[in-house]
Amino acid sequence: MKLKTSDLLSLEEYDNERDAIKKALIIHKKNRTVSIGEHIVLIFEDYSTIKYQVQEMLRIEKIFNKKEIQEEIDAYNPLIPDGTNFKATMLIMYPDVEERKIMLSKLHDIENNIYLNCGSKKIVALADEDLERSTDNKTSAVHFLRFELDQTDITDFLSNDRVLVGVSHDEYTDEVALSEATKDSLSKDLNTN
Repeated sequence: MKLKTSDLLSLEEYDNERDAIKKALIIHKKNRTVSIGEHIVLIFEDYSTIKYQVQEMLRIEKIFNKKEIQEEIDAYNPLIPDGTNFKATMLIMYPDVEERKIMLSKLHDIENNIYLNCGSKKIVALADEDLERSTDNKTSAVHFLRFELDQTDITDFLSNDRVLVGVSHDEYTDEVALSEATKDSLSKDLNTN
């Protein structure tokens, strides 16, 4: 399901409903947010999270022109899962500015070492397909990931009680099992026919 202009509220309508929309989205995102260790967070995007981001961008930038609205939609739609994948925003979080600088250098290429394990194999995420976010000697604090699943992976994901997401990098290795609530939420991103 992709976002269309007809799905969006006008700036005035959105402003009137913004508090309620934000509260509902916070609850929704709670089941789509996974911390891998202390410093890496994955936010699994879907139609609802992207719709909210677009509405917020239109509000902040005061965009009401149809052409500009469509440009925002076109920029964000690739972040909505297609039925055979999960898409996530990855945040590398170090509160201390100096430590963050050092770690972003040490964690170079970490975005290419994030995986999902549904049982039979590790599915390594494809990172930053829209544009390069890292340089030759440091990574970015934000990346966009796509975990592409074949039919066997989808079956494994849906049937396995223990699905893992992890990082395998020389400077940062950790792994966490998805909660049942997160797994249930992500399963809605998949075509099951």
